[in-house]
Amino acid sequence: MPKKKYSQLTAAFVLAKASLIATIRSPTSVVFALLFPLIFVTVFGAMVDNTAVKVSLVLSPNSDTSNPMYAAIKKVPFFKITQGKDSAEMLTALEKGRIAGILHLHAPGLQNGMPVFGTDLLASSAVADKLPIIKAALQEAAVAVNKAAMPNLPAPASINVIEIPGRVYRKIDFILPGQLGFSLLMAGVFGSAFLLFNLRHTLVLKRIYVTPIKGSFLLLGEMISRLLFQILCFIIITALGYYAFNFTLINGIYTFLEMLLLSVFGLIIFMGIGFIISGMIRNESSIAPVANTLTVPQILLCGLFFPIEDYPTWLRSFCEILPLTFFVDGLRKIAFEGLHIWQIPIQLGGLVIWSVIVAFFSIRLFKWE
Repeated sequence: MPKKKYSQLTAAFVLAKASLIATIRSPTSVVFALLFPLIFVTVFGAMVDNTAVKVSLVLSPNSDTSNPMYAAIKKVPFFKITQGKDSAEMLTALEKGRIAGILHLHAPGLQNGMPVFGTDLLASSAVADKLPIIKAALQEAAVAVNKAAMPNLPAPASINVIEIPGRVYRKIDFILPGQLGFSLLMAGVFGSAFLLFNLRHTLVLKRIYVTPIKGSFLLLGEMISRLLFQILCFIIITALGYYAFNFTLINGIYTFLEMLLLSVFGLIIFMGIGFIISGMIRNESSIAPVANTLTVPQILLCGLFFPIEDYPTWLRSFCEILPLTFFVDGLRKIAFEGLHIWQIPIQLGGLVIWSVIVAFFSIRLFKWE
């Protein structure tokens, strides 16, 4: 009888099934990958959006900065003023809630012999929650200019507000993608690191080594297992945000599927980090400190809870190259802005580069015993 050919792919699926069962039965995996993100989504989703944060305003290309209102507005501490260049891009950013408003400062002029310092604010319903604060701050700036320019006379400085329609940007639209990233990071790094170390320590890997399966297919089986587990977590977390707190999935199920596709890159990276840790560490008690050293900075710096735009420039430059930043930013652009996965080349390119680097070192540092 001809000898039946050994199937590497079948072996990988068998290992994936066993690993998935072990993951679901593991309290640590369930707590970090599902319970914690659900708690964060529930807490932040139920919060009222009234926190004082930096408000991004963009000056139109033709604004006259000799207008006294410019200096007065720059003194408002929670305004972040930048100079715009492309009107179409500015309008798109405004409609999608990336910026809070567009300012146009008119050149100082005269009306009936009196100075006039006109200011237009173009706002969107996407930032309707911040609009009262913006109006109040601009009005206060106008009062300061009026007092300094012509006290006890008709007010020369005025604010004209124009609103355009836009999608409402809720706190949950910022928080939920961050929690999906948190879930993937913790499950990938900690789950993979402890699993492979224990398999190696209990000599299970040594027994598998004498079988025909290759190391790369063993890693593939583990990745399939984690992917199935993360699909379950994705569905539960996203469903909670969508049905309980109106999380924005701009294209419905298609948006969710694209978010899931992007998570494959995140899974490769974070599982790979776990594989690298398990291959380098010889003592189980050292896994948690090393893993925390690699995960905690990303949790704090990658925009899971706070926008990285609020960080200093030197720190923001570092944050923007971390894999979790690429992943979470990509999720937010797909979910809220309605971009397709091929329309986020920076985030996708960053994840691909990190995937290649981590996959290379994962395979090189993999040990059977």
